[in-house]
Amino acid sequence: MDSVNNGFGSARMTGSMEGATGGTLPPGLTEEEAEELRVELTKVEDEIQTLRQVLAAKERHAGDIKRQLGISPLNEIKQNISKGWQDVQSSNAYLQTKEKLGQWNESITHSNAYKKTQETLSQAGQVTSAALSSMGAAISERIGTMRSSPSFRSFEDRVGSLRVTCLSYLCLL
Repeated sequence: MDSVNNGFGSARMTGSMEGATGGTLPPGLTEEEAEELRVELTKVEDEIQTLRQVLAAKERHAGDIKRQLGISPLNEIKQNISKGWQDVQSSNAYLQTKEKLGQWNESITHSNAYKKTQETLSQAGQVTSAALSSMGAAISERIGTMRSSPSFRSFEDRVGSLRVTCLSYLCLL
């Protein structure tokens, strides 16, 4: 197994063995039992290392397959987030919270305070809309009156002659 472990298991075994042989044996443990445990520990550590190497090889193979299928890390993240959100939505805590919020919403929308507030805001909106409409009509009427006044016509004539003068000047340039 050392060839599979590339020497990792033997280095770990030496470290483990030194700790076990560096002092006295634990009470009730014979030298033979300690040696058996050391051998078993070495085997278990070798198996762990082998499993790590197999897992790493499988992960590389899975990555190759994903690249061939065009599955990018971003797609995986999106799928994980989507799956996580579905899990959250199906969780008991989420469903209970949703139900409780629904109950609160029902009780609030049926309360007198909510109904009065809704009615007041609706009336305020209607009054504001009527006021703005009246103000727009009054401004339009006022502008119409101003345009027909002699002062505005005189001003318009002056601006018109100024415009003609400016255009003439620009043409000369």
